[in-house]
Amino acid sequence: MKLAQARNSRMRITLVEDNVSLAKGIAYRLEDEGHAVDVLDDGLQAQQFLKSDRSDLVILDINLPGLDGLSLLKELRKRGDARPVILLTARAETEDRVVGLDAGADDYLIKPFEMAELEARVRALLRRRAVPQDVVRTVGAIEYNVSSRQLVSGGQELTIPRRELSVFECLAMADGRLVPKSALIAHCYGTGADVEESVVEVHVSRLRSRLKPFGIQIKSQRGLGYQLLAEAGT
Repeated sequence: MKLAQARNSRMRITLVEDNVSLAKGIAYRLEDEGHAVDVLDDGLQAQQFLKSDRSDLVILDINLPGLDGLSLLKELRKRGDARPVILLTARAETEDRVVGLDAGADDYLIKPFEMAELEARVRALLRRRAVPQDVVRTVGAIEYNVSSRQLVSGGQELTIPRRELSVFECLAMADGRLVPKSALIAHCYGTGADVEESVVEVHVSRLRSRLKPFGIQIKSQRGLGYQLLAEAGT
């Protein structure tokens, strides 16, 4: 295990990758971008490290010695660790990507990949993190806290599935403006994710049903996208 020295950076990143040459290449490129990178090569070591570490982003290989990446990711989400995770894998099948995303990954890269693409994915997550963390959006009878990612109505927290929460977040932060499906996919699954539009349509449909009792509509414009709006009188 190697822990790289932190320097003045825009983001602290934990990289878990057992391919030494690949790990060095990734760390070099990210550090050159101004990030601080901690590099680990074993799933069990990473498991212990991430329990106390407070990095901003995790780049996680799936095939790791000690503990595989998917199991580590599921454990992170189970204990409420919501930091962004980019999965790295040699598995190109759609089913494998779906499994990874459903386990809680924010983005997914298939090996081999261009370093420029990884850098772009990191920048996208960095922009998402850059949203002011004390922002509270009020839509109809619901308040959404950006920092805690909590939905509250009448003093009670509303619990909804993670992907639907991401859809709500993206729409709420648009302040009533139209949000294209492509933007929803990027927000929920990561920039460049190979996800069918029909998947987002299912999330939107389910979220629409959940929000209706609170006086909130998700209006769709065919071929353009969606708007989150409070009904008149709410």
